[in-house]
Amino acid sequence: MTSGDRVWTNARLATLNPARQGLGIVENGAIAVRDGRIVHIGSMNDLPIAELAGAETIDCEGRWITPGLVDCHTHIVHAGHRAREFEMRLAGASYEEVAQAGGGIVSSVTSTRAADEAQLVRESLVRLDALLAEGVTTVEIKSGYGLTVADEMKMLRAARRLGEVRDVAVTTTYLGAHAIPAEYKGRNDAFLNDVILPGLDACHAQGLVDAVDGFCEGIAFSPDEIRSVFDAASAKGLKMKLHADQLSNLHGAALAASYGALSADHLEYADEDGARAMAGAGTVAVLLPGAFYFIRETKRPPVDLFRQHGVPMALATDCNPGTSPLTSLLLTMNMGATLFGLTVEECLAGTTREAARALGRLADIGTLEVGKAADFAIWDISEPAELVYRIGFNPLAARIRGGRDAHQPSVRIHP
Repeated sequence: MTSGDRVWTNARLATLNPARQGLGIVENGAIAVRDGRIVHIGSMNDLPIAELAGAETIDCEGRWITPGLVDCHTHIVHAGHRAREFEMRLAGASYEEVAQAGGGIVSSVTSTRAADEAQLVRESLVRLDALLAEGVTTVEIKSGYGLTVADEMKMLRAARRLGEVRDVAVTTTYLGAHAIPAEYKGRNDAFLNDVILPGLDACHAQGLVDAVDGFCEGIAFSPDEIRSVFDAASAKGLKMKLHADQLSNLHGAALAASYGALSADHLEYADEDGARAMAGAGTVAVLLPGAFYFIRETKRPPVDLFRQHGVPMALATDCNPGTSPLTSLLLTMNMGATLFGLTVEECLAGTTREAARALGRLADIGTLEVGKAADFAIWDISEPAELVYRIGFNPLAARIRGGRDAHQPSVRIHP
């Protein structure tokens, strides 16, 4: 190896490589990296002597290494918060009373529209830094709180900027079909034609869009309206995701699968037809226990159906100001286990391999394999189950991006 290349030795590896059994564990393991890519991974006994020549060697002292965590569904770019609304609901206020007081998504839209791009970046960095501190190396960020062409573009520019001021891979998702703003209440068709579709055109033209999402629900957009958005996305060669079957069964899971969507997300009310369609299309079920917990939902997503039909399952924070103000992917794993009955292996795969699959990035990240990006997390734990079992505990020893230490900044970077 050449100067600047690195080898991590004396490690216990949870590779998540599907070619290996379970978590793909390698005891007494080593990872060799050249030019930001993994060039060797396996037992120390199999590490070629030539790989060590001229390389910096890091003794992991028996620590565990996993792929870098992937948060595949977030809304972290927004201004303001809704803590007062939360307090009102605790005191017994109804959804309508909260809305009449200026709460709900209207509050987030108002704050986000009023903020400039620099303010959005500053406020969002606080949330992003919390994720990075727990070993996240890739994060998906959606628009959806601007709901004008200019403000949706502003949100996505801020998302791209976050990937410049922090050492993290950011994928962006256009979510113009998130909600109907007050000025278009009762006029979904007009909003679709005036804002959503022109916004997609504008954001795509400026290279701000990696995927397109929508909220298919009775309080948001109908399946036919989502089809209009997805047809436009498909014509541009963009991949799709969908907020589906969260509050009712509008057959959003099957709709997403019919477009070959990367993922369908939430899915509390998905049925067997939806699960079967997702399995056939390779569409990932992204489960969001933070929202389930925060809104006190009682209907769990059909995990057994997903298992039965072989639907890959991912976990994400759904970090947003109204229904999941959650900035911990470690806590998300614990919630996935305790609330949804996922196994340790499903939780760890769901925040690495399957989360990468949900972003269409599995060829590059999500497992520890030769040829993939050297993005991984090193943990002070005795076994992988600790990452799921503990609550409010962060055992991260190091976060590695492209084979280099990705330190948390001691001083926040302001754009």
